[in-house]
Amino acid sequence: MTKHTTDSEIDVKSHYNKDDIIDKLEDPGEIPFTRGIHSEMYKKQLWTMRQYTGYGSAEETNKRFKFLINKGQTGLSLAFDLPTQLGLNSDNNLSEGEVGKVGVSINSLYDMKILFDKIDLNKISTSMTINSTAAILLGLYAAVGNLQGYDSKVLRGTVQNDILKEYISRNTHIYPPKQSVNLTVDLIEFCVKNMPNWYPISISGYHIREAGATAIQELGFTFSNAIEYINQLLNRGLKIDEFTPRLSFFLVSRNDFFEEIAKFRAARRIWSKIIENRFESKNKKSMQFKFHVQTSGETLTAQQPENNVIRVSIQALAAVLGGAQSIHTNSKDEALGLPTEESVKIALRTQQIIASESGVIKTVDPLGGSYYIEYLTDKIEEEVMNLINKIDNLGGSLKAIESGYIQSEIQKNAYKYQCELDEKSKIIVGVNDFIDNSKNIIKRPNMNNDLSDIQHKNLIHLKKTRNSYDVEKSLQNLEVAISSGQNTTPIIFDSVKKYVTIEEICNVFRELFGEY
Repeated sequence: MTKHTTDSEIDVKSHYNKDDIIDKLEDPGEIPFTRGIHSEMYKKQLWTMRQYTGYGSAEETNKRFKFLINKGQTGLSLAFDLPTQLGLNSDNNLSEGEVGKVGVSINSLYDMKILFDKIDLNKISTSMTINSTAAILLGLYAAVGNLQGYDSKVLRGTVQNDILKEYISRNTHIYPPKQSVNLTVDLIEFCVKNMPNWYPISISGYHIREAGATAIQELGFTFSNAIEYINQLLNRGLKIDEFTPRLSFFLVSRNDFFEEIAKFRAARRIWSKIIENRFESKNKKSMQFKFHVQTSGETLTAQQPENNVIRVSIQALAAVLGGAQSIHTNSKDEALGLPTEESVKIALRTQQIIASESGVIKTVDPLGGSYYIEYLTDKIEEEVMNLINKIDNLGGSLKAIESGYIQSEIQKNAYKYQCELDEKSKIIVGVNDFIDNSKNIIKRPNMNNDLSDIQHKNLIHLKKTRNSYDVEKSLQNLEVAISSGQNTTPIIFDSVKKYVTIEEICNVFRELFGEY
């Protein structure tokens, strides 16, 4: 008899019954929120539909934003190019060949104003995937909101700002871990006090999973990172219920349909218990696990890209049945390059069809009580808690990262996964089975190939026309704030209004912190 397991190697029996589960189901909206953080869930309000956008120039990305809003998208999700992520201006030699390639190129407030031209920031929420330079980009966003006449207090959205996972999986960090975590906490503390409608961090398991982790590791490492941030905030004198309701999470949905649904349900339960038991919170809102889901980029295939539409549909449905607050569906052609308008529209329509035609939103947690789902939920909770305890024994997430433990565990599983593909014990349709030799003819978006030169000229013009005294004064103030241990975020927010560039701000930190 063939042995079956989930992607995380949880053994799967041929069938399940009441003896396989712990009878502890609560109503939706009740602690520990296994069945959803709200009693009515999607019956009252649908999840936010966000399509990840950002390429080339600010003008091009602004055009794509408006296209998606016109097609019914309800929230913006913004990608930045590598120079922007790494705190480099477009004219830096290290930026050569990367300007506008994997996201939009932003140097200063000049670009940010163009990016959100004629988009009312009071009427839409924006999620920004940015980490090392998160405070700078949020400062730029707030500055645009201010120019539109809005106080920063009314702006809604999320900035990723999860620097720990950069050392684990993505490596777009600039400074050493301890100093970087301190800057992350600076921004969280600032937003809690000054931008009450903004989520100042999206603690990300997505990139951890995409780097090769299992679903168990995705949750275990993500929650350990969250515990590290909480401890840092508590050390600053903040109270647990003062900031925890403004923490959000970012998870992936992959192809193991039932495991993914159970993972999302288990995540809510685990978070509730961590906040209530470990940190002794009495606030129900602090215990609510709020999360965004993106379908898996790693599972997209360049071979037979039309198959990706089916993969994304399965993954999106799992996210809905798992109770996500917002969802991004990948486009079918993203394994080949930047998605076309046609592909993005299909990806958005996937969410809209699930919401409008499938019937899954008519009742809350429709799979609740399924013997298999409940067994998987219980099992994932158990194994994730074991992993969190192991990291606790290593001294916490920061120490586990600095020792290389977390990175090593992910690498081991990534290697195992590749071996399974090579051996065909795991089948990817169109890749290692059901192969055909047809050519993929996918149209590409028209890109501005002269963007680097244009950005160079814009920077020259900017530096000639801005007030150089204000720039120098801002940078001096930032240096004083860093040296004296002040929260640096207010100085950053003020500096960007003076058209200080991203690299100029980052260079002050580089000078004092060094690079890592």
